[in-house]
Amino acid sequence: MTPATPAVSALRQRMLDDMHMRKLEPKTQSTYIRAVRHLAGFLQRSPDTATAEDLRRFQLHMVDQGVSPITLNATITGLKFLFDVTLRRGELMAGMSPVRVPQKLPVVLSREEVARLIAAASNLKYQTALSIAYGTGLRVGEIVALKISDIDSQRMTLRVEQGKGGKDRYAMLSPVLLERLRAWWRFANAKGKMLPGGWLFPGMNPVDPLTARQLNRAVHDAAEAARIDKRVTMHTLRHCFATHLLEQKVDIRLIQVLLGHKRLDTTTIYAHVATEILHEVVSPLENLQPA
Repeated sequence: MTPATPAVSALRQRMLDDMHMRKLEPKTQSTYIRAVRHLAGFLQRSPDTATAEDLRRFQLHMVDQGVSPITLNATITGLKFLFDVTLRRGELMAGMSPVRVPQKLPVVLSREEVARLIAAASNLKYQTALSIAYGTGLRVGEIVALKISDIDSQRMTLRVEQGKGGKDRYAMLSPVLLERLRAWWRFANAKGKMLPGGWLFPGMNPVDPLTARQLNRAVHDAAEAARIDKRVTMHTLRHCFATHLLEQKVDIRLIQVLLGHKRLDTTTIYAHVATEILHEVVSPLENLQPA
């Protein structure tokens, strides 16, 4: 006998249907549902009974509890979907306001540190995956979703299917990176670790892809082994890719396309960390003539 599944409330089911109709990503749906659940816990009653004052008090409660700006804004976005779309009572959200998220500069490694990091990865699979992260600027979720068929050695590109925002795009493939991919393919095939037409980076079971968590753990271990005294994640390699290209005078609009950024101002943050560009700026003091 299987245990009974708890009944889904009519409100939650309607919201799930509304999100499904709009084909929202599973992660987005989970975030929205979590926001509504937190509101219900605060109110101790169904969220559809909330008033504008209740919502205002809820935001004040989150601020008092020290909720981060990113989480607070994500919660507001989820509740906005509930009241705007599912309940059609968007006017109740008038008292809730998104907060400014402090802009932090990304951690960027030197080229020498990147080389040490990749070399310190524990096996060829991880070394190749880290090489892709740095050589193409792909996100970790995009890397683990790659298949063998996404490699186009003739056009020297990697096809990224349904990246962030549900968009397809191409990443550039250098001769060095292509050779690393070929070395990994030869090794994995010889060991029976890769299925024909399957995942480029399979997990323990070749039917399944490597997970983002496994790859993030691998880069943490590599950073420790390489004795890199900086907070390193897979996304750090994406930051390095963009920053080092900018330092090589690659047009920032091209970097925007390669990163898959929707807005240029998201890409311009790398101008603040591209040290070789900063060093070219002459201080006004240098132009002062002695009296």
